Amino acid sequence: MMSDYKPIDCGLYSEYEVAILHRSKMRLSWRDSAKTVHMEVVTPNDLRTRHGEEFLVVSGQDGRQQEIRLDHILHCKPA
Repeated sequence: MMSDYKPIDCGLYSEYEVAILHRSKMRLSWRDSAKTVHMEVVTPNDLRTRHGEEFLVVSGQDGRQQEIRLDHILHCKPA
């Protein structure tokens, strides 16, 4: 099955890597697979690639960990 994943800009990917290294909280907005838009302050933990798709692994303010597909992130800024 082909994915509809759209690779993100390398510079943006690097920003996520730096945020992970520094454990910098970020205000992130993204849409999930049901197209619902979320906005939350999260702590980035890791980047993962699976089946040709890239994900940012984050912990929310409630401590819950989740994976967000990089091309579903709408906006991101330091929190």
